[in-house]
This record gives sequence, structure tokens and C-alpha cells, in this order.
Amino acid sequence: MEQLSSMDASFLHFETPETPMHVGSLMLFELPQGYTGDYYEDVKAVIGKRMHLCTLFHRKLAQMPFDLANPVWVEDDDIDLDYHVRSVTLRRPGTMAQLEQLIARLHSTLLDRSRPLWEIYVIDGLENGQVGYYTKAHHSGIDGKAGVELSKVVYDPSPEVREVPPPRRVRGPTAQQLGVAELLQAAVTNSARQYAKTAALLPTAVKALGAAGNLVAGRSTRTKGDRDLSLGLGPKSIFNESITNQRSYSTLTVSLADIKALGKRIGGTVNSIVMAMCSSALRRFLLERHELPEKGLIAAVPVSLRSADDSSMNNQVSMIRVDLATDIADPAARFKAIHASSEDAKAVVSELKPVLGADMPVFGSPWIMSGLASLFGRSDLASRTPPAANVCISNVPGIPTPLYLAGARMVHFYPVSIPYHGMALNMTVQSYAGMLEFGLTACRRTLSQDESYELIGYLKDALREIEALPTVDAPKAAEPAASPVNEPGKASAKKKSVTIGQSEASQGDAAANAPSPRIE
Repeated sequence: MEQLSSMDASFLHFETPETPMHVGSLMLFELPQGYTGDYYEDVKAVIGKRMHLCTLFHRKLAQMPFDLANPVWVEDDDIDLDYHVRSVTLRRPGTMAQLEQLIARLHSTLLDRSRPLWEIYVIDGLENGQVGYYTKAHHSGIDGKAGVELSKVVYDPSPEVREVPPPRRVRGPTAQQLGVAELLQAAVTNSARQYAKTAALLPTAVKALGAAGNLVAGRSTRTKGDRDLSLGLGPKSIFNESITNQRSYSTLTVSLADIKALGKRIGGTVNSIVMAMCSSALRRFLLERHELPEKGLIAAVPVSLRSADDSSMNNQVSMIRVDLATDIADPAARFKAIHASSEDAKAVVSELKPVLGADMPVFGSPWIMSGLASLFGRSDLASRTPPAANVCISNVPGIPTPLYLAGARMVHFYPVSIPYHGMALNMTVQSYAGMLEFGLTACRRTLSQDESYELIGYLKDALREIEALPTVDAPKAAEPAASPVNEPGKASAKKKSVTIGQSEASQGDAAANAPSPRIE
């Protein structure tokens, strides 16, 4: 029995019928040449043999009495595999557009909280002969980086299906044996532990907040003509309204190697190029509808707080805000502003990292947070209040080598994510096997399926626009200072602009190649 952290439980408490809080993936698999078997049955057999390797598959929720505290994870010893792994056939002709519309519908339905919080769909009938594979799992049990770690357990690095050790019998109380006394005792014990950790963290928190404050103050000094790095509230836009549970979904693939090379050439990072692509596409989309705000849009960008060797099935993320500079018409000036804002935000988070993941207990948080979430959505406050951010843009480092499932090669690995009240569009990017895979998930009322495809077209045009930017000069060798008075941080910032694209990839590669036999 393990109690959910405040961050993990928040995804449960903020869930409403209009805002399912699960994340997902759409994969496309290429069957082996001459394959004549039943791929659905083969997949189900692989999942069944590997479920014990990942706690996500075999744990479920047990709610606290009267919602006085966060629920706990308990073992489920009666998992219905036929319920969790399902088969769907597309109608003819089986186009990619049909598949994406199916994923939008599947992603709009809530997971059953009386069972382990995951579902898998094996989808045949595609006209190109490939097989679709859609997974969804509740965000309370997994974040983007944990999803990548999960992939190492479920999938194989070669067509050969590897053998795994069988599960061991687990001894201990089941969910049916947990009574009110046991649950309340767990809540009290966990809360006491959390308060003790919070108290011990106070000196570190004071130090981290001071360092972050000094950093913000130091970066607030600007030369004439520079864009202010301090972000206030975002402008009102068509994406900032209460949403329904209906979704639109579309995908895009670009070459990761080309993006890395482009970043080195123009003085940016993989992340800043992704942000600039999204900015340009959103700017054009809004301009053509006469809906572009005078102030630049702001993106909410999740950042991982997870260490490289941490493969636990939980959430270790924070959020930064990045200026998308959509009010700047010149592509070069816009890219410079986006890159500066992104680097500034990441530097602040780096200073605050020791305290951002702290688990803060709140008595009665389930019913307080659930009530606030329902009020926020149903009162239409999202449309009436200035937003902290306008859209969510996420970039998840993935696995650099091809993966296989039941002997079939994974050709694409697209993310499917979460829009929410006040942020009706989520643009998530994940790297896989030399590609950057875009997945645009939105409320269908805000962004229809046709409009989602229109935005995909603008993303392609945005990449060509960025490719036309001038090449930056390579950094010169350091020279002795002519004067004891210099500009702190100037040289290091210039160096970072041409190398950080490589560092992101190397971190993702290292994490992907690390052994991960079991995920807790």
C-alpha cells in the first residue's frame, strides 16, 4: 500500500467529465514479412507475461474515507486482461485521418477508477498494412519520462521477443482486506512523514528561493531594445476557455538530425526550434482569423525533475512559462526572443529544483481540489480571467533506437496529451528513432479536426521559415580581458546558444540506453 503524493493525486482531483487526465501514445507497427498470425492475441500474450514488471499494470486506487486524504495504490490480484487490451478495426479505406479521429474519440473517455488505470487498443484495417497501437494511462501514475521508461519494459530492442522472469507471489493484504482503520492509519502516518520532510526542507528552500531571486534580479537588467524577460499574465485568446470532453487529434513527423543541425546553425536548441515552430504556426492561425492578441502568447512548458537513474511510476515534473513572442512579425527576432525566454526560465527552475518536487500535504485536499476544479470549469471562469499561459507545449526526450512489440517494428511513436480548462490546446513532441513526433491534442469545440490539420500544415511552413534564418557566427576563441571590467555571463550565454542542442539529445540517449528491468 502506497499513498499518492500531492502531485500525483492532483491529476485525480482535477479530473472532471470534461477533462480526462490521462496521457497516451499512438504507435504504428510494421508486421514482419509473411506474418499470418493474430497480432492482437500476440500483443495480449506479451502484455500478460510482462505486467508484473511494471506497477502501473497491476495496481489500482483505494479511496480514503470521506476523502480526508489522498488515495493509496493497492495491488489488484484479479486483472481482466481482455478488458484492458482491446481490438478495433477501422472502416475502409483505413486512412491515417480515420485513425487520428478514432484516437481523438478514444482519448475523450474516462478510465474506470475501480480498475488499474490503463487501456491498450490494437487497431487493424489501415490501408498501408500497418497496425495502430494506442495506449492511455492516468497521469496520476505516470509522467512523460516515466512513460519512456515503461517503453523499455513493454517493448523489445529487436524482433526477437525476449523472455522475462515469471512473477513472484506477493504476500500482504489485498484491496478487499483494507478497512477504514488501515486506510486512516496510512493517511496519518504519511501526513506526519510529509510534514517532517517539509520542515527539514525549509533551509534548502530558503537558499534555493534566494538564489532564484538573485538570478531573476540579475537578468532583469536589459540593454535598450531587448525584450523584457519578465512575463506577466498571458493575453486572452481563443484557446483560453472552458472545454468539453470531445477531442481533435493530429500528428506530424520531422527529422531529429535535421533539427539538431538547424539548431547548431542558427544558434538555438532542439527545444527552442520546437517552440518557434509552434509560435509561428499559432501566429499564422490566429492572424488568418483576425484573433491574434497584441501581446505575445505564453506557453506552459513541463520540465522534468527526475534524475537520470529514476524509473519510478509517478510524476516528477514542474512547469515553466515561455514567451512565444507571437506579437513579433520578424522570424529572426521572434526566434531570438523565444530562445532567450526559454533559457531564462530553465535557469530559474534549475535553482529551484531542490524544492519544486516537495510533497506538501493538505488535509481534505481531495474534496477541496475536486470542488475547485468543477467550479472552474462550470462557471466559465477560464474564459473570464486572464490566463497564466495560453497553450501547453511539451518536448519529451524519447528512445533513440527502434523498438519492437511481438516481433513487429514500431515505425512511429506519437504522443497524445491533455488539454484543460483555460488551455484547450496541447502540443506535445517526443523523439523516437531519429524522428521528432508531434501530437496535437485539443478540445474539438476550440480546434476542430480540420483546423488541427490546418495547424499541422502551418507547422511544416514554420520549419521552412526557420530554415531560412541566417547562420550565426561560430564562437571565437577566448581572448585575455583588456579591462578588469567585463560583462558577467555574456561569453557563457553565447557558447550555450550553439551547444545546448547537443546536450538535450545526449541526455535523452543516456536515459534511453540505461537498463530498466523493473519499474516501480
